[in-house]
Amino acid sequence: MASLRLHGVKKVLCLGAHSDDIEIGCGATVLRLIQEQPGLELYWLVFSAVGARAREAKASAVDFLRDARARRIRTMTYRESYFPDEWSGIKDTFEQVKRSFAPDLVLTQYRNDRHQDHRVLSDLAWNTFRNHLVLEYEIPKYDGDLGSPNVYIPVSRALGERKIRALLRHFQSQTNRHWFTADTFWALMRLRGIECASATGFAEAFYGRKLSF
Repeated sequence: MASLRLHGVKKVLCLGAHSDDIEIGCGATVLRLIQEQPGLELYWLVFSAVGARAREAKASAVDFLRDARARRIRTMTYRESYFPDEWSGIKDTFEQVKRSFAPDLVLTQYRNDRHQDHRVLSDLAWNTFRNHLVLEYEIPKYDGDLGSPNVYIPVSRALGERKIRALLRHFQSQTNRHWFTADTFWALMRLRGIECASATGFAEAFYGRKLSF
């Protein structure tokens, strides 16, 4: 399997529709990048986080990014499940971000995700960041919309454990959901690890629609 190195990545934009999306989809990858790139700058943006969910999102982001050289954490209050109706406002936010932060890597949500909020973010990420490396992460859920990703980032068991511990600790409002369990998160990382023959046995997977070398 061909290997893509991310040593040139200095700035990363992490986009999530909801409070726990970034952590679920690419949390271990973010931890690995911070570990391997001491000078990394991260912009962590959650579009729908209100009340307790906003507090959870901020606490989790601080935890995940605590070892980063520079971090910017922002939560917004767009109405959950109504992102298609909020298109123009969300687009304005993307343009504001673009003017203030020039990412080398954009981590966003999977374009074919069945959740409408996730699709809006993916579409606008591609619409806004046309000359950037964009990788789309995946979220396991009831809809059963997991696909066949083409980019894999192996992660260690230690980083997987840190990701999952943080998810369960910070997002107490979600622990009553039948799918929000350590087993779910381990299972997906293990399956993706098998698919890329990860030496650690674990990986997070992404969709890289346009890659230029």
